[in-house]
Parts: sequence; C-alpha cells; structure tokens
Amino acid sequence: MTTRCSPRITLSSSFGVRGARLLWPFYERGIPEKDCEACQYVSAMREPNFFLVGAPKAGSTSLYYHLRQHPDIYMSPMKEPFYFCSDFRPENYSPSFKTQALDGIERTQRYLHGPMDEIVGGGMVCDWEDYLRLFAAAGTQRAVGEASVCYMVSQTAAGAIATRCPHAKILMVLRSPADRAFSQYLHIFSGGHVTGSFQQYVKACLRHSGEGFGLHEPFLEMGFYAAQVQRYLHHFPRNQIGIWIYEEHLADPREFLRQIYRFLEVDESFQPDTSTRYHQPRVPKVAAFARALQWARMTSFSRKVLPPPIRGGLRSLFLRDVFYRSPGAVTMSAADRALMHEFYAGDVRKLETILNRDLSGWLV
Repeated sequence: MTTRCSPRITLSSSFGVRGARLLWPFYERGIPEKDCEACQYVSAMREPNFFLVGAPKAGSTSLYYHLRQHPDIYMSPMKEPFYFCSDFRPENYSPSFKTQALDGIERTQRYLHGPMDEIVGGGMVCDWEDYLRLFAAAGTQRAVGEASVCYMVSQTAAGAIATRCPHAKILMVLRSPADRAFSQYLHIFSGGHVTGSFQQYVKACLRHSGEGFGLHEPFLEMGFYAAQVQRYLHHFPRNQIGIWIYEEHLADPREFLRQIYRFLEVDESFQPDTSTRYHQPRVPKVAAFARALQWARMTSFSRKVLPPPIRGGLRSLFLRDVFYRSPGAVTMSAADRALMHEFYAGDVRKLETILNRDLSGWLV
C-alpha cells in the first residue's frame, strides 16, 4: 500500500469554498513518501538549479528568453511559477484581486496537465509534483531554471528555495528603484488598470498599504532591495548569488549575458539573438482605449461573448501606433523623480553597505 506524507499546504478560512475546492486534491492525496511509486517518478525528474528572482521591471523577460536560447540551459515554459513564494497565495490578496488569484490557480492547473507546448508568463503552482512538471522536458542541460521575479520581494521564497534547493544559484538584476517603479506604472497604465498620474498612483499605494496584494501592493515595496538581498545572503553563500546592476549593462547586453553564462557555468561564447526587446510599455494616448482593451482581453464576459478572432482583432487595433505613444515617449517628471529619490534614498544607502559598492547614480 502506498504511503503518503502529510500535506505541506495549509488552508485559510479566507480562501472560501472555491479556494478549498481548488486545493483539496493536494490534501486528499497527500505528498508521497520517498519509497512510493509516485515519488520515484518525481525523483527521476529534473529539479531547477538556478533562479532568476528579480527585480521586476529590470529586464527579466528579455533575460528569460535569452537564457532559453542557450543549448545548455533549460528554462521552465512557465516563466513565473510562483511556487516558492507561499505568501503570494489567494488568502493574502486584496478582496478585489482574490478572484483573479483563484482564476490563476485554475488556469495553472489546466496548463500543467496539458501539453505545455506554449510559453506562458506566469501562474500559481502550489504542489511540488506539479512544479516538477515544468522541468520534465529538461534533458542533459547543465543549468535548469525559472524566473519568478516575485521571489525577491517575497518574505518566504529565499528560505523555501534554500530548504529545497540548497545548492541553487540565485540571479538578481537590480534597477534604480525610482525607474523600476515608473516602468511598472507605465505597464499598469498601458493595461488600463489605472488612469491617473504616476504621483497620484504612488499616493494611492501609500493610502492602501496593508490591504493585501493587488493593484497597490507590493508596488512600492518591490524597490526596497536591501532587506530582499539580505534575505538571500542569509540563506545562501555569497558565491551562489550573482548580482548585476541593470543600468551598467544596457550599453553592452552581450557582455552582460557572457557574465550570466559564466556564473551558470555554461558556454559563455554562445551569442543569442538579442534584437527583440520584451514588455516595452506602450502608453495609450487616451486611457479609455486601454480600459477597453483590458475588458476585451480579461473579462470572463468578453471571453464568452466575443470569439477569439474578434478579441485578437481588438488587440491588433489597439496596438496600432495611432492609439499609442511610441516606446520611451513618456518619461518621469523631475518632480516625481525627486519624490522617488527621497522615498528610496535610505534603502539605497543600506544596499550600498551590503554590496560594498557605490549606487549614488540611482539618486541623481
């Protein structure tokens, strides 16, 4: 008779009936013991040995695709599985985003138990066996990884990774926290989630602090790198952590990738195609267009009513240059930059001490 370990997942009453229904199978079957047939299957699968943990809006998507091109690197087809950040679960989301989080679990389950022949941006993987499915296609590649950039700001991810994968290598790319925040704001604005100015959005984030993960949190928290870096230094030896400064490598991306490849101990002479830039925000000239696009792409009503060709046509329509400003056309004002520099200055000084390097360029 197959024996089962105690489940590792705990349910919160705030999950509600739907959340309990989604996660109950993990409770019911438990986690297999090491000598059971299911666990022998899992043990034969590759496990990740490196993690790109952040920071968000610091080129992680481009880096993910550049890493995928290397013949000796295998990347999860789901860029951000969210497995090790147990604090990023539906019970910790704000009320308005909890339903989306639960929808994310359902979509993730469908993807994991399908062919997984498409690259997807992210999901919410809650079970170790399901997580390993993302690496089942890995062959003899030396480096096997994923790129959940929430792992930096997560309070739990560093310790969880260290417990499960103590010899893993950690990659961090840090960007000026002011520029990081503005880039994320443009991404949110272009998606139709907010319509106000950057400063209005920052003030809204301060007002709504503590409401749970969602539109306003952890937007500002993502830029407080000092404690995030310190968590990984606490759990991993320094030689297992690679830290790069985003601004220092913009002029020579190939040298940046050579350094990454060298850190991962793969052929650093490999030259990927770096001509494509990913996730450049296209800011709409009229915010109503972005809101309409968001409705067409995201609402369950539109998914039921509008057939895929029409939804795809709407996306193409709104991506035309007539509706959007060109990339880089919208910049942070001097007043907003000064505000963000003041907000993050203390943390930047702490990070300078931790890394023993000058980061004053982030505050000018």
